[in-house]
Amino acid sequence: MAAQDEEPPSIEHPLLEPDLLERRLYQLKLAGTAANHHTLVCLPTGLGKTTVSLLVTARRLEEVGGTSLMLAPTKPLVQQHADFYREALRIPDEEIVVFTGDVSPDDRADLWEEATVVMATPQVIENDLVGSRISLADVTHLTFDECHRATGDYAYNYIAERYHADARKPLVTGMSASPGGDEEAILEVCENLGLQEVEVMTEEDADVDEFTHDTDVEWERIDLPDEVLEIRDALNEVITDRLEKLKELGIASSTQPDQSQTDLNRMRAELQQLINNDQSEGFEGMSIHAEVMKLRQAVTLVETQSVEALCRYFERQRNQARSSGASKASQRMVSDPRVREAMRKAEQFDEIHPKYRKTRMLLAETLGLEGGERVIVFTESRDTAEALTDFLADSFDAKRFVGQGDREGSDGMTQKEQQEVLDEFRAGEFEVLVSTSVAEEGLDVPEVDLVLFYEPVPTAIRSIQRKGRTGRQSEGRVVVLMAEDTRDEAYFWISRRREKEMESELRELKGMADDLEDELDESQQSLADFDGDERTARGDDDKADPESEARGEKANPDAVDGSSSGNEGGSEQPGLQEFGDETDEATGTSAESVDTVEPHAEGETVQIVADQREMDANIARDLSRREEIDVRLETLDVGDYVCSDRVVVERKSVADFVDSLVGGDRSVFEQVGAMARHYSRPIVIVEGSGLYEQRDVHPNAIRGALSSLVVDFGASILRSESEDDTTELLAVIAGREQTTADREVSVHGEKGSKTLGEQQEYVVASIAEIGPVTARSLLEEFGTVEGVMIATEDELQEADGVGAVTAERIREVVGSDYTG
Repeated sequence: MAAQDEEPPSIEHPLLEPDLLERRLYQLKLAGTAANHHTLVCLPTGLGKTTVSLLVTARRLEEVGGTSLMLAPTKPLVQQHADFYREALRIPDEEIVVFTGDVSPDDRADLWEEATVVMATPQVIENDLVGSRISLADVTHLTFDECHRATGDYAYNYIAERYHADARKPLVTGMSASPGGDEEAILEVCENLGLQEVEVMTEEDADVDEFTHDTDVEWERIDLPDEVLEIRDALNEVITDRLEKLKELGIASSTQPDQSQTDLNRMRAELQQLINNDQSEGFEGMSIHAEVMKLRQAVTLVETQSVEALCRYFERQRNQARSSGASKASQRMVSDPRVREAMRKAEQFDEIHPKYRKTRMLLAETLGLEGGERVIVFTESRDTAEALTDFLADSFDAKRFVGQGDREGSDGMTQKEQQEVLDEFRAGEFEVLVSTSVAEEGLDVPEVDLVLFYEPVPTAIRSIQRKGRTGRQSEGRVVVLMAEDTRDEAYFWISRRREKEMESELRELKGMADDLEDELDESQQSLADFDGDERTARGDDDKADPESEARGEKANPDAVDGSSSGNEGGSEQPGLQEFGDETDEATGTSAESVDTVEPHAEGETVQIVADQREMDANIARDLSRREEIDVRLETLDVGDYVCSDRVVVERKSVADFVDSLVGGDRSVFEQVGAMARHYSRPIVIVEGSGLYEQRDVHPNAIRGALSSLVVDFGASILRSESEDDTTELLAVIAGREQTTADREVSVHGEKGSKTLGEQQEYVVASIAEIGPVTARSLLEEFGTVEGVMIATEDELQEADGVGAVTAERIREVVGSDYTG
């Protein structure tokens, strides 16, 4: 152990570049656990979480092989990880690839096959999984960086579920400096990602302590001048007036302008309920509520940011109010005399804001008197980031660092521009980085002498991320500016409380690993087998037997609801009994077991093509989870889902359906008309309840529209209760088309996308609706479309799959006079 007092040796491994990585005992301990279990790694920012993942990746690639996948929430972070891995791993650079939305889906599919390490944003991998462009079967290590995001519907959750289900030898590592504000939140992250071990290192640990230094947080209280307070008070007066009106409507219980966001959210929910009930008070109140929110944003800017930021905000509001289609809330706000007076005072304010003055003073102390080299200033507002950068540039070499999205009056930064700024900052080419929250999470921003928070951050996760930018190599300083008697003070207390709670939780986690594992095991038993030791050991030998599932030995939780009504008339159409009195060829089930009917024959898969824009719903994701369904994502010219060469489905919520009847860029009639031109069996699924209770449309108008779609356009109208119900409908429709009717999926309506062969198959397949399989057989027999058209009945029957009845139908269509 004494040798550790000397220059620490580097880490040696066949897949790691020699003499590159410093040997740190705590990183090796964490990597040791993470290499054998699905592990959550909690380590303060700047102490090498990425190195831990790298060590695990190197070990897995050497011992198990396969592919390593690392996910990070932002493009700059993905690129940063890729650069680090290319530098550290003894793997050809071209085998370490980056997947973001900038890489086309087809290119990603090709790159995936050749890659050894893939760095990606989660949304890209989610889309590629849903669209069946990639498989996780051979991924032997999956890292979720900033894994505290694995809550709600975030893409990490879907990817984790697919990984545990599809990978032959899965191993998951989750990384975060701050996984959650309490035990429940941390457990949720672990359960969503399938993590069973929690490894926590704090700066108090002996192994970590030698690599950290104290980072004390200083709170600088700022007094706002009277002119700023007058602007704020004028705006608060208008807020109080608007809340009085909401109180008259029975929505607001108080007219205090500093009400909590929780109370405002509650008001909005109540107003939405009134709107849903078609009560005029709901529409009136929602407009007033929108104005309150705009005014509160103005107050926040003048209190916590700067008068300059407020002026920029007012200018945007004025432009919006003048634009066509402007909301009444915007027009009412900018025309109120009190708001106009506040605007005038803001424009006349020519003093230096006290936060600006304090920022300049602190930078002068750090960079001048104390000989510092770098400072980061964080702010919540892009307006402030840009105005403050301009202000500081008069005294220091300062640059801004903001997100990629463009806004009115503000251009975002491209990924290339972001990378260039960070490279210049690391190289010491400028001394002050003024950043919005884009630099908080994980970006390799270099060691700095001062981190200045322009305002307190009420979320513990983000506050800890920011403080991680200093105190790694030497003593650092963190200063938070707090305007007295403003929202800053409220955020100050919230931030302090939440950080203490998180620190306490992390310390408790170190001592409760066994209990946590028990809780995770118990909760995950019902979801899937996430047991790391067993899954890793058995690889793909102990997967569920697909044949036993097909025999019904394992219940299908996504089974079709058996309450669907049968055929009420028409003896030639199949009733419910005809789907199940005897075993159905397509499903292998009987009517008694219709609750668990599968939409496909045993061992077969069906394909559904989904429009990329349908990813806003969960339907494509849910379909892609099923082994018997292959989902393909495309940008469809017509419809939302293609189930065969003749069936296309347009999905409409009841609200969207009614909206499309009364306006919009493309009415439902135009959409279904386009579907009918390209597919012989267009279907419209109307999803949800209350079809005749939407807006102010008479029920008979809706009934007339439905009738027109059926009679004039030949569309079938199906009703579904929910996304889950729609998912089941699509699965059954595609299953019956492709297994019972032996039809294939063919996307029509695409401009210039079909090959000559595909066009020929399409033409022949349309004859008497014989379908693509028979069309292919005929073309193989006769060689050309013309040859098929001039063939006799006897000659047609020479083709595989063509009998006398089919041959007669083809000749009838081809040879009969046109009837018009």
